[in-house]
Amino acid sequence: MLIDMPIRPRRNRKSAAIRDLVRETDLNPGHLIYPLFLQEGNRNEAISSMPGCQRWCVDDLVKEAGEAHALGVPAVVLFPRIPDELKTPGAEECYNADGLVPRAIKALKAAHPSLVVITDVALDPYNSDGHDGLVAADGRILNDKTVDVLCQQALCHARAGADIVAPSDMMDGRVAAIREALDGESFTDVSIMSYTAKYASAFYGPFRGALDSAPKSGDKKTYQMDPANAREALREAELDESEGADILMVKPAGPYLDIIHQIRSHTTLPIAAYQVSGEYLMIKSASAAGWLDEAKVVDESLIGIRRAGADMILTYFAKDFAKRYRAK
Repeated sequence: MLIDMPIRPRRNRKSAAIRDLVRETDLNPGHLIYPLFLQEGNRNEAISSMPGCQRWCVDDLVKEAGEAHALGVPAVVLFPRIPDELKTPGAEECYNADGLVPRAIKALKAAHPSLVVITDVALDPYNSDGHDGLVAADGRILNDKTVDVLCQQALCHARAGADIVAPSDMMDGRVAAIREALDGESFTDVSIMSYTAKYASAFYGPFRGALDSAPKSGDKKTYQMDPANAREALREAELDESEGADILMVKPAGPYLDIIHQIRSHTTLPIAAYQVSGEYLMIKSASAAGWLDEAKVVDESLIGIRRAGADMILTYFAKDFAKRYRAK
């Protein structure tokens, strides 16, 4: 018996070709940014907290980035593990022109001129206190003094050839100060990808193990955002846009899809979202135990982030996804 039903949504799902025609959200390697860890020396080191990820020496970092780029991934973002002997309360190593990150930027741009090189601008890898900002004797994070150092760090990266600097510190006013510093030295083409809504999340644990950058005391709740707040993210987005940010980022991605969607609805700027180490590890661990199909879950998680409104996604799965995409 046929039901009198003129509207049947399943007609748009009846074949792969029709599903392709009506698909609303696209996902390809061109939407992805590949986070890469690097370290001093001439060897690589597996990261126990992030199976499948490594801390690369500069030479092999260049090779890994090149392989991902050849697969269609347009950009990488760099995160350095700094030796303890170079960490200081003032984080001076962060603007050393001969430091690890500037050398890596130069090597990457020399080998892969069309690769977009993004750098993390924050003090936690360089700060002996393990915080994103300078720490006062009483434990307070010093906003304005930190911003001064962040400007020096951003300029150091721009001089080395970075295409985009990405302040992840969450200090007030740092986007405007960095924009002014960059423009003052004629780096008007260097973009700012601001960590606009970076939440004080429990999902960052494996990353801090990768860089040995956990705070020595206290936490990051006075500068990273409260996970309970959404309107505050819109306020941060309005400030960053008015201060000259070119791209706004939400971090983490998966647990904050509503934030991505809300910011998307309030700005015309591109939106980035960071699928962080905890999200990565959960998928990896469940897949290794046989409970999930890694490739299918990765694809679904990334399309969900895109569907929420992200124009680009920072993900440790970027190269693996690009391989599968190429093989289709």
